[in-house]
Amino acid sequence: MSIITAEIVGTALLILFGDGVVATVILKKEKGEGSGWIVITLGWGFAVMVGAYAVGQFDGAHLNPAVTLGLWIHGSITGAQAWHYFIGEAIGAFIGAVLVFLAHYQHFGETEDQGTKLAVFCTAPAIRNYYWNFITEVIGTFALVFGILAITATGNHVGGAGYTNLGTLLVAFLVVAIGMSLGGPTGYAINPTRDLMPRIAHALLPIPGKGGSDWAYAWVPVVGPLVGAAIAAGVYAAVFPS
Repeated sequence: MSIITAEIVGTALLILFGDGVVATVILKKEKGEGSGWIVITLGWGFAVMVGAYAVGQFDGAHLNPAVTLGLWIHGSITGAQAWHYFIGEAIGAFIGAVLVFLAHYQHFGETEDQGTKLAVFCTAPAIRNYYWNFITEVIGTFALVFGILAITATGNHVGGAGYTNLGTLLVAFLVVAIGMSLGGPTGYAINPTRDLMPRIAHALLPIPGKGGSDWAYAWVPVVGPLVGAAIAAGVYAAVFPS
């Protein structure tokens, strides 16, 4: 399986389960309506686990352009490979968002609030302040990428991010921890494609009674994670030189 194909499959699964758990918790007349933040954070952790184990044997399962950027800076992949990851992640995220829309279609119709419908697909800040929202996304993604590099380091004996080892499961736990500890201010995108492509899907899909896609905020969950990932890779190299 090529990098592009693997990332399409893995990222589609990530978004299907990740955005899917959000839909289950916040849309009207869902069986899980109102089940809360813990369910969402656990659901996203499981989403990472499923997507990563599904395709990790083929390409290491980045599923996130910020992770790809961090590993590129770290020297784990080449620039040519990075663009294959970026393409697959973008396509997969869009496909996953469409599948969530289809699976929960009736409940979008039952939900009146436009912001709630948008929240299924992408993030929004609890308190809108672009500067501080950006800082939160930088810190959250720094924790993600630095954590991935640390967890999968040779000395920890958990292997890389492939499908046969403990590293992938620990990264899933890391995502849960970030959601519980740092997710409250912005909804912890920590993944540019996870936010941007479902936002585009929201704009294009025939969602009953939808409003705007909040493009004024859309740059924060794209630029913030990329900056956080770049800083994490640089700091990791400085702290743990090879």
